[in-house]
Amino acid sequence: MTPWDNRAQEELALFNPSFCATLLWCAAEGATHVENATNLTHGPESELLYLVLPLVLHRVTRDALPRDTRTSLLTWTNSNSLLCRLLAERARVLVPFTRVGLNFGGRYSLLRWDRQTVVANSSFKKKIEGYAKKSTTEVQDCIRRASFVGKWFQRTGDASTVMAILGVRP
Repeated sequence: MTPWDNRAQEELALFNPSFCATLLWCAAEGATHVENATNLTHGPESELLYLVLPLVLHRVTRDALPRDTRTSLLTWTNSNSLLCRLLAERARVLVPFTRVGLNFGGRYSLLRWDRQTVVANSSFKKKIEGYAKKSTTEVQDCIRRASFVGKWFQRTGDASTVMAILGVRP
């Protein structure tokens, strides 16, 4: 990983550990509001969080995401096969940033691990909502879509199902 001092200004802003942790928190928090017979956890499986940044930070992919969870992941994948083919490579490249975001989230208590799932600390909800209100429309969109991705994945099923549909492997 390139040292922070040697990065471009845009990269510093986009991959800021706090921002990445916020997006991961939003995905985990979104997943907690879904009741699904195939996944009775209170948060997403940790492997799924490695797909949040590649889906949300890439503007073309983010814009292509459906507006609500009534569109199944399988239907969306079939309609966006090119984006999905590139997802695995983006996920691989963003693994270090996801790890840093998870570490930051854990260190500052935004996130906690409960066996194989990640749980969002609900006491940060007002802080993140306040941050979103003061942010640019693009940051607000990333936050909103991260929450959507968490819900969408949770409705789809377990990590192996989601990853199989998207054509990625851990």
